[in-house]
Amino acid sequence: MADTSFDIIIIGSGPGGYVTAIRAAQLGFKTAIVERHYLGGICSNWGCIPTKALLRSAEIYHHMQHAKDYGLSADNISFDPAAVVKRSRAVAARMNTGVGFLMKKNKVSVIWGEAAIDAPGKITVKKSDTAAPKDTLGPGGYQAKHIIVATGARPRVLPGLEPDKKLVWTYFEAMAPDVIPKSLLVVGSGAIGIEFASFYRTMGAEVTVVELLPQILPVEDAEIAAFARKSFEKQGIEIITGAKVTKLDKKANSVTATIDDGKGGSQTLTVDRVISAVGVVGNIEGIGLEKLGVKIERGTIAIDGFCKTNVPGIYAIGDVAGPPMLAHKAEHEGVVCVEAIKGLHPHPMDKSLIPGCTYCFPQIASVGITEQAAKDRKLDIRVGRFPFIGNGKAVALGEDQGLVKVIFDKKTGQLLGAHMVGAEVTELIQGFVVAMNLETTEEELMHTIFPHPTLSETMKEAVLDAYGRVLNM
Repeated sequence: MADTSFDIIIIGSGPGGYVTAIRAAQLGFKTAIVERHYLGGICSNWGCIPTKALLRSAEIYHHMQHAKDYGLSADNISFDPAAVVKRSRAVAARMNTGVGFLMKKNKVSVIWGEAAIDAPGKITVKKSDTAAPKDTLGPGGYQAKHIIVATGARPRVLPGLEPDKKLVWTYFEAMAPDVIPKSLLVVGSGAIGIEFASFYRTMGAEVTVVELLPQILPVEDAEIAAFARKSFEKQGIEIITGAKVTKLDKKANSVTATIDDGKGGSQTLTVDRVISAVGVVGNIEGIGLEKLGVKIERGTIAIDGFCKTNVPGIYAIGDVAGPPMLAHKAEHEGVVCVEAIKGLHPHPMDKSLIPGCTYCFPQIASVGITEQAAKDRKLDIRVGRFPFIGNGKAVALGEDQGLVKVIFDKKTGQLLGAHMVGAEVTELIQGFVVAMNLETTEEELMHTIFPHPTLSETMKEAVLDAYGRVLNM
């Protein structure tokens, strides 16, 4: 007889779910995780990881095209779309296998199927439409004192922009094209939309981005977003802001979009394909939440700082528990959740310390509040900036277009926010994240020795600039 009783059951094996399972097992909990499609969830299989594989292919292709700029020669540059996608899928498969290994290593039971919570402490798992891997438990009833919902999210669908998997894509179809379209419309300029716009433009497509708000990358600092926009437009991406796609007229192998400019005018644009990247919505349906009275807010599960819902014994983490919908937020929430269950008294989630990264060209990364948010709060601030063009490593790399911006509280010296655009900033931002987590002041940052020559020197120079001490500008 299969064991059906656990201390903790996690529904969903995305980054939040599987990391939570590992930490729970480390803490001595008898742990199981329920999955219906693929271990690793959307992030490892159709999101964060395979998109980075695609973008890496595009980056290398871009550099090969500009080999002459580096004193090199590369002739007859081309690419094979099928091979690019194949590599991306192989990376995803490797991550999937890795999650399976981690579950076995940490003695986490995997239950294969679709779960619904019958009552606090009890779930029923039904057969999934995906074949169960070996060494997994199957459909049936299971018990656990603590049930953690980590079911993630799916692409948001807007009326009139419904994806059909052929002409109108979500990120699923955009990640595995059979050919690179000659022309493409991207609806939405958040991280997903901009990353795909960047990938397809680099691979040769004519790309247009339409954004409802007046600023692309709406969650980013306005100055950084403006810098990025100029860079994208220089690459040939057309960007239309303050506009809305109101209609899609599909032909055999093309789509004509009607775009409302928000001022009473409109235009039409005919493209090969459309990517709808207008956000995601939490997977809250079919789990039994409504029946149990679990509180839902704006389409996601309401939780406290330790991921508890209003129903004892039921918790939620990750995308299904609300924004920011980021894998690293889900992972951290999961660790906080199980450590709180164990009685370890972890710090509650502080969303102001969650970094955001967009892996386009150039990259964008940020943490903390924007300059406008600081002004809205009527804070007295100091702002520092440093351009990549003043950094020796950036010039040597041929990557001298970038900007680092920092925001300090003038009275206390507290670092309130850091915003970056340029080469490898997604790897640099963690320096500011650590600084903010340690409540570092400007004085401590200015006394820190940064290695030379590195791109990270731009970070210190931006701090120095905020206090009138910049050295290389």
